[in-house]
Amino acid sequence: MTDYELLSNQNNLSTFRKKVWIVVSIAALMFVFLFLFKILFSVLLLVLAGALIALYFYGVAGILQRKLHTPPKAAIVLSVIINIVLLAGIIWFVGARIQVQISELSQTLPATLQTVKDFIGSSAIGRNMLKEFNSTGDSTKTLDILNRFFSSSFGVLSDLYIILLLAIFFISAPSVYVKGMVKLLPDKAKEKGTLIISRITTILKGWLKLQLIGMLFIGIATAIGLIIIGIPMVLTLALIAAIFNFIPNFGMLLALIPAVLIGLTHGMGTALIIICVYTFIQFLQNAIQQPLIQSKMINIAPALSITSQIALGLLVGFWGILLATPVLIILIVLVEELYLNKQKISS
Repeated sequence: MTDYELLSNQNNLSTFRKKVWIVVSIAALMFVFLFLFKILFSVLLLVLAGALIALYFYGVAGILQRKLHTPPKAAIVLSVIINIVLLAGIIWFVGARIQVQISELSQTLPATLQTVKDFIGSSAIGRNMLKEFNSTGDSTKTLDILNRFFSSSFGVLSDLYIILLLAIFFISAPSVYVKGMVKLLPDKAKEKGTLIISRITTILKGWLKLQLIGMLFIGIATAIGLIIIGIPMVLTLALIAAIFNFIPNFGMLLALIPAVLIGLTHGMGTALIIICVYTFIQFLQNAIQQPLIQSKMINIAPALSITSQIALGLLVGFWGILLATPVLIILIVLVEELYLNKQKISS
């Protein structure tokens, strides 16, 4: 091999090494960027949750201002006091009963799950299904997926503490944060930015109001249905249904699981009746609430809503599933105001 060929090979090897390092560096930077984006997005979701709580209190304050003609600051103080009194009253009157029912439910569910497993394993097909499920590791994969879906950013208690702290700051001085966001925009975009923030706030208030009304409707309707059927632990199951209803699309399915398991202790027929009752209640809510959402807010396609919940659930866990709809609302408003409206004007 001549000196020229040797030098050429060394140059090619050096060039190849540089390209490898460039590729590795880009991949590492992409990994770091995605990792930081996930952490930042998790924090932003906690900020959004705190803002939604603040919007709720300001919504109640707005009602007090219209009905009682109270000053704005007095209305927000009254809003906080009224909600604290209501929460304390609910805990005082039904808290002990719900605690007893939750304890009873926690003791009943393991035996019920074993009963369901025994029922499935009573047939040849069921035994094969259970054997296949356990042998292929699907149970472990399912638990991993559920753990990813329902994980939180910093732990449940830490997340709740951060959200409540942010909500207190937003309630005490909301204009400071709104003005701060507007100041970050160029001078030409400040007016447009203020209008966009105002529209997002209005739509989120409407969404939050409809969600809370839906939760109340689901809780009452579920309690009535379970009382008619004769199922025990009505208050706890109705409370679970009401709280889980805040999660669009998946909430009712999650609330249905403990109710069906309790129904199975009374027989397969009772469990099927419970499924029918929950389905009918959900149908009624969708028939009443969905037209209101489309008339007072923005039209969100169900497939888009479910897709965003799955994507955000896999990305950041529980808060992604819970807050996917508000995130989607914000994105849709931004696209409409910054792109679609300009397209209409230009055309």
